[in-house]
Amino acid sequence: MAARRLAPDAEQRYVDAVLRELELRFEAGDYAGRRLASLYLGGGTPSLLQPDSVGRIVESVCSRFEAQAGMAPEITLEVNPSTLERERLPRFRDVGIGRLSIGIQSFDDVVLHRLGRAHRAVESHATLRAARDAGFANVSVDLIFAAPGGSLAQLERDLDALVEYEPQHVSTYELTIEQGTPFALAAERGQIAAAEEDQTVQSLERIEARLSETGMLRYEISSHAKPGFESRHNQRYWRREPVLGLGMGAWSSFPASAVAPHGGRSSNLRSISEYLERVEAGSLPTEHLEALSAATARGEALFLALRHVEGLDASAFRAEFGAEPRTFFFDELEALCAAELVIESAAGDLRLSARGRLLADSVAEQFL
Repeated sequence: MAARRLAPDAEQRYVDAVLRELELRFEAGDYAGRRLASLYLGGGTPSLLQPDSVGRIVESVCSRFEAQAGMAPEITLEVNPSTLERERLPRFRDVGIGRLSIGIQSFDDVVLHRLGRAHRAVESHATLRAARDAGFANVSVDLIFAAPGGSLAQLERDLDALVEYEPQHVSTYELTIEQGTPFALAAERGQIAAAEEDQTVQSLERIEARLSETGMLRYEISSHAKPGFESRHNQRYWRREPVLGLGMGAWSSFPASAVAPHGGRSSNLRSISEYLERVEAGSLPTEHLEALSAATARGEALFLALRHVEGLDASAFRAEFGAEPRTFFFDELEALCAAELVIESAAGDLRLSARGRLLADSVAEQFL
């Protein structure tokens, strides 16, 4: 597979703008005093950047923030299986990347074709081998199950291939067919069909059993990791911790303040030309800004906590919102507990049941 090379002038201009935005964010004061837990270069194909460009970003961010006490930041780069990106892996490690997130999706060419992926299985195998050869000891792999053309036998083959490379982290996602997407159009035409519920349930059970045999434990609905390799970056979203997003279309979540007691979020301009023009003029490239209402924050606190295997700590919820979850979601929790989708402890702590994990999206809808 041939990946697109970026024009050097365009790449330098964009990286310059990202670093200028970093300075503008600090001048605005929103993230002053924050410590660096993780740096995640994602949201597209960041590994198409030259390693020196990636190194500039890593160096600038790490010099701007102090690291958390006694803990080096987790620095992740998203990589797709391609010859160009694979060739750059040794240099990416040299410039400070310590963790790779590789979008394998499947080791089956038929499934990859139906997913619309540009790479093929041979590229996936080559990229995983190259990651190890380059010295990466922290590798995360994305895997999709219940995809068109998939089966339990095909999933088993994917898992066989996956465990051969002994990744430290695996994220597994069920393919969902959403309205307005090419998959939805194909489904309407009868070209593809969503997986049956029984297949999805068996797939989830087999994934968890197989990965646990290799020492990877499920710590979130879609995430499995060897102890100590849980994604720090992803957990910031689930725990509603501040995240600073830089670049075109990036989203940020900012901490609580006097004007936003429950924090908020913002998004950057999605047009590259508008983003560059705004930043180069010395202005923040914000397109959307939202201070979270108490009601929105409560709902998000509940459904995001339920994604995590530990569930929701009722005492922490009460400390932030002034009352137990049942005060705000009595009817919803009554119904979910009666349906045995959510388990409630005597102290009011909440977590998903095994069946609730299979219907997590439906559970989340009750709090939105």
